[in-house]
Amino acid sequence: MSYNYSVIVPVLYVIATPIGNLEDITLRALRVLGEVQLIAAEDTRTARKLLNRYNIKTRLTSYFEHNKRMKMPVLLEMLEEQDIALISEAGMPGISDPGYELIKAAIEKDIRVVALPGSSAVTTALAVGGLPADQFVYLGFLPRKKGEKRSLLTSLRDEPRTLLCFESPYRVVDSLAAMLEVLGDRNVAVCRELTKLHEEVFRGPLSSAVKHFQKPRGEFTIVIQGTGDIKKSLRKAREKSNLGV
Repeated sequence: MSYNYSVIVPVLYVIATPIGNLEDITLRALRVLGEVQLIAAEDTRTARKLLNRYNIKTRLTSYFEHNKRMKMPVLLEMLEEQDIALISEAGMPGISDPGYELIKAAIEKDIRVVALPGSSAVTTALAVGGLPADQFVYLGFLPRKKGEKRSLLTSLRDEPRTLLCFESPYRVVDSLAAMLEVLGDRNVAVCRELTKLHEEVFRGPLSSAVKHFQKPRGEFTIVIQGTGDIKKSLRKAREKSNLGV
């Protein structure tokens, strides 16, 4: 779909918001949030904290998993005449949240969709994890059911690329234990509360991570070593051994 930008058409702005620190937002995002007629937010409480911080008075409405079917037709109708900003609870809308459905529906109705990039737990964790980030597999949130989780991990046992997933504090210990059992004792970077006051990045083998996070708090992003990096590390170790290093 192409647009004639000389004609003013309504826009759905997909805006990345801070994943923790409220200073991690772009000047462009602040300007657009102040100019649109409505902001659709996954969590209005979190959104109000951000808007109040920057004295933005734009009208706010909720759009989340449990009201998306009711709200989506209303928002799409409004988008025929006015600009709307879509924001997630944190990070970029459409990544593991209900914003995806609204974005897809807007595209199908030929509504112009414009993304304003910014904070992302995915890229932040990859940047500080110390594992290869040139190629990676994003898994979103791991399945809650034990059997489904093990099945997914088993299917990824020989994946050469770095793996990345989100996890809640209530399931992170069980998930790390399942990874250790299915994937073996490979290296991970367990990132907790990224950009927040109590940010922590644990780097080391899965066996140590399981012991370390016995009373977890906060939100977790887990970066897991792929078999490609494991083989590369083993190859380097053999070469050093052969050289007598």
